[in-house]
Amino acid sequence: MIHLARAVTICLMILLITLIGIGPMLVMGLVKAVVPIRPLQRACSIGVMWIAETWVEGLKNIFRLMTPTVWDIRNEAVLDREQSYLVVSNHQSWVDIPALVEVFNRQAPFFRFFLKKELIWVPLVGLAFWALDYPFMKRYSKEHLERHPEDRGKDLEITRRACEKFHDLPVTVVNFLEGTRFTPDKHRHQQSPYRNLLKPKSGGVAFVMGALGEQMRYLLDVTIVYPDGPVPGFWHLLSGQVSRVVVDIRSRTVPPELFLGDYANDPAFRDTFQAWVRHLWEEKDARIDELKATFSRRSG
Repeated sequence: MIHLARAVTICLMILLITLIGIGPMLVMGLVKAVVPIRPLQRACSIGVMWIAETWVEGLKNIFRLMTPTVWDIRNEAVLDREQSYLVVSNHQSWVDIPALVEVFNRQAPFFRFFLKKELIWVPLVGLAFWALDYPFMKRYSKEHLERHPEDRGKDLEITRRACEKFHDLPVTVVNFLEGTRFTPDKHRHQQSPYRNLLKPKSGGVAFVMGALGEQMRYLLDVTIVYPDGPVPGFWHLLSGQVSRVVVDIRSRTVPPELFLGDYANDPAFRDTFQAWVRHLWEEKDARIDELKATFSRRSG
C-alpha cells in the first residue's frame, strides 16, 4: 500500500509541473515553427530548452524527495554547457532515462533522443518532444524493407535532417546503440556475442557524427547498471522499489577520420566504423561485468 501511495503521489506531482510548463513551451515551439526569422527562432529554442531543463530539474527533485533511490554517479568527464556531446549508452529500462537526466541536466546542453514516431501521440509529452525538436524515427522491419525497398535508408535521412537543426546551439545527442531495450529473450534471439548487451547498430551514430563533426568533439560512453536484483521498470522507480542505479561515464577519444567518411556509400569506411563500434561495445561489456562483480563482492 505504501508503494502504491508513493507512486500515485509522484504521478500527480509530475502531472502538475508538466501542466505548468507545457503551455509556454508549446507557444514558443509554434512561434519557432511558423515565423521564419532566424534570431527569433533561436531565442524560442533557448526559451524552450530553459523550460525543459527547469521541468526536468523538478522531476529530479521529486524523485530525490519521494524515493530512496541512490544515484551512484561515476563520472570521469568534465562537462561544459557550451560544448556539444554525443552520448552512447546501453539500454535496459525506462529507468535509464531518469538516470541520464540525473547526470546531464544543467551540466551539459539539453539532451535529444531519437524517438519512435508513435511517441508523438503521447498526451502532452509528445507535443513537448515536438517543441524541443526531438527527431521522430519510423523503424522498418526487415520484412517491410524486403517488400518496400524504397523505404531503405529513410531513417538515416531523418537523422541527417534532425542534426541540421542542432547546428545553431550546443546539444547533447543521446544514442542507444542497441536500438531497443535489452531482454534475455532478445539476447538469445540475436545470438549476441556480448554477455550483457545486444548487438550495436552503427548507422545512426555514424550519421550524427558526420553531420555534427565540427561541433561535436566529445563522445561520452555511458554504462548503466542495476546492481541490486533484476532490471527494474519505471513503476518500480515511481513506487520507491529501486535501491541503487549505477551510472558510469567515460570520455572517449574518437579518431578524427570517423567524422569524415561516407557511411552509406563507402563500404571500407563502413567496415572501419563498425569495427570501432564493436570494440567500444566489447569494452562496455567488460565494464558491466566489472561493476556487477564489485557489488557482488560487497553483498558476499
